[in-house]
Amino acid sequence: MTDGGTEVGPGHERTSVEAALNDIGERLNQGQPEALEEAYRTLGPLVMSYLARYVPQPDIEDVMQKVFYEVWRVHERYDPSLSLRGWVLGIARKRAIDHLRKRKDVVVPLDSMREITGDDGREVAERLVWADEVRSALDLLPELQRQVIELAYFDGYTQTEIAMALDIPLGTVKTRTSRGLQRMAGLLESSRGLR
Repeated sequence: MTDGGTEVGPGHERTSVEAALNDIGERLNQGQPEALEEAYRTLGPLVMSYLARYVPQPDIEDVMQKVFYEVWRVHERYDPSLSLRGWVLGIARKRAIDHLRKRKDVVVPLDSMREITGDDGREVAERLVWADEVRSALDLLPELQRQVIELAYFDGYTQTEIAMALDIPLGTVKTRTSRGLQRMAGLLESSRGLR
């Protein structure tokens, strides 16, 4: 596709989206209400798909409202030199975790449990314990390391996609991932030693 004789491709679209997000972020930081509306329109679908991975379907809208309420409530804390997308997703992650911690009615269907376990249930119990240990270790990581690991291992992003999403160099993503995984391994090893 051309625009006035120059090539316009996916890279150009991504650049214009990033420029728009930068502009929205600066205006949001300054407390302009219309910037919140634009952030909601621009990032809402991404936040919704992110929340859908963790939050039960009937609750997604409620959690999404809480995310953007908090975006506005703490707008002055946003640093316009950082990725608005990454900042909003960080808030979404925290609100999803809060929501899941409050829910006491989460029930796993018995049939789905049978599919992943042996006859006596030990295998599933071990997996659930391991998953809980991994989540606990992940929660102890510094925010920047936790963020790249979650994007890679829970959201399926490649390191290049993480670099673009967070607007940081690829080398930084690799370093944070490596250090985070090393730290998690140490935390998991020490938690296994305490059992």
